[in-house]
Amino acid sequence: MAVYNTDFKYIKRAIDSVLNQDFQDFELIIIDDGSNATNRETLMQYVEKYEDKIVYIRHSNRGQSESVNRGVLNSVGEFITIIDGDDEYKSHHLSACLREVKNVDLICSTTETIVDTDDDYYVPDKNDITKLIHIDETILFGTLFGLKKVFSSIFFKSGFAADADFFERAKNQFHVKKVDLRTYIYHRNIPNSICATMKKVNLINS
Repeated sequence: MAVYNTDFKYIKRAIDSVLNQDFQDFELIIIDDGSNATNRETLMQYVEKYEDKIVYIRHSNRGQSESVNRGVLNSVGEFITIIDGDDEYKSHHLSACLREVKNVDLICSTTETIVDTDDDYYVPDKNDITKLIHIDETILFGTLFGLKKVFSSIFFKSGFAADADFFERAKNQFHVKKVDLRTYIYHRNIPNSICATMKKVNLINS
């Protein structure tokens, strides 16, 4: 989980959703991407309660991709997945992903998407950011789940649609598939998210 000045109420929701999984053999690595002092102190106080499950790493602001890459380097598990600091897992997310990944190296999945309006189901197309596509047609960081060797071989690049870029490059080396799970809860109604910001800019420029 990479976080950068994310409202703590969202981070807590995300952390708690991981801690409450029906599959408990995991470690949660939180990479603080240079959050301000107030956010950092609140997060650290909460994380300290779960030192047996959570690893906290902090570095200067480098962006989500570099933060996730650092998390991969510090991971020890056989499998790796990601959760955004303002999203959450359903209680069976990890166990569902483990079942789906048995015969492949990497999966991504559809989400249960929380929106304020139907327009929120549509995000900028990575191939033409002036156009919108349905969220089910995209690849999301948080739904990537696979063997550590995949994430160790293919690092995330910085920039928009880094998750889709990662998945497409993985296709060239590994067995991948997209599945319809909807066990990852994607909160599209967060006003300052990257997709929301880009969407606003596109609407202004159109």
